[in-house]
Amino acid sequence: MTLKEKISDLIKDAMRAKDQGALRALRAVKSAILLAETAEGANGYISSEDELKLLMKQAKQRKDSAQQFRDNGRDDLAQTEEEELAVIENLLPKPLTEAEIEAEVKAIIAETGASGMKDMGKVMGLATKKMAGRAEGGTISGMVKKILAS
Repeated sequence: MTLKEKISDLIKDAMRAKDQGALRALRAVKSAILLAETAEGANGYISSEDELKLLMKQAKQRKDSAQQFRDNGRDDLAQTEEEELAVIENLLPKPLTEAEIEAEVKAIIAETGASGMKDMGKVMGLATKKMAGRAEGGTISGMVKKILAS
């Protein structure tokens, strides 16, 4: 079952349950998928890797919006964004813990033979690809810097 099919089923469930927050989030994700499929140069299909990137982007947008709303004293709007974020996070794979990220990065460093900060690009390329959807780029980058610097 593709993400698009799964979301369609979840939209039906949310409509039956009259869950407006879930419905908003799911419709936004479905819309983003449709836009990606019909974008110029797309062949009407997006890979599961691209679906994962799209979900992460949607989640990040919700996190950033909620933070901005909180900073400006708009807790009501922040709560709406956080409701949608919870729905989107349920569609994402389980995030890695810091220890798991560290273990993955160490394995990649050993695999590539990286020895210092000059090899950070090589390690980051593999690490972001390997941990896509399960860890944020900033977290991965910080871990790579920490390990390569020591």
